[in-house]
Amino acid sequence: QLQASGGGLVQPGGSLRLSCVVSGGTFSTMSKAWFRQAPGKEREFVAATHRNGGNVRYSDSVTGRFTFSRDNAKNTMYLQMDLLKPEDSATYYCAVGSSVIVSTLRSASAYAYWGQGTQVTVSS
Repeated sequence: QLQASGGGLVQPGGSLRLSCVVSGGTFSTMSKAWFRQAPGKEREFVAATHRNGGNVRYSDSVTGRFTFSRDNAKNTMYLQMDLLKPEDSATYYCAVGSSVIVSTLRSASAYAYWGQGTQVTVSS
C-alpha cells in the first residue's frame, strides 16, 4: 500500500515536498517512481530510481527543479519540487515495482503498485 501526501496550492516559483509511505514488501529492493497526470492528459513520467541503484532519472521538464529522495528506514520516498511552474499542476502519483527493468523505468506500465495521488496546483 502506498500513501502519498504533501500536495497543495502554491504560487509560481514556490516549493512543495511530496511524500509517499510504502507499506508491505521490501522497500529497499523496489524500483520507485513519481508520475503526474493533468486533466485531459496522459500520465507522465517525472522521476524514478531503479532498485539496483544508479542515478535518478528525471524527465526533461523537471530536471534541475525537482529532486527525488528516499529514506529506507522510514519506507518513504520524497519529491522535492522547487521553482514550480503552472504547467507542473497535476495529480502526482508514487509507484513502486519489484520487476522493473532499467529500460522501462519511465513507463507507467512497468510499476505494479500505485498510490492514490496528491493534487498539486501552481497558480497565482
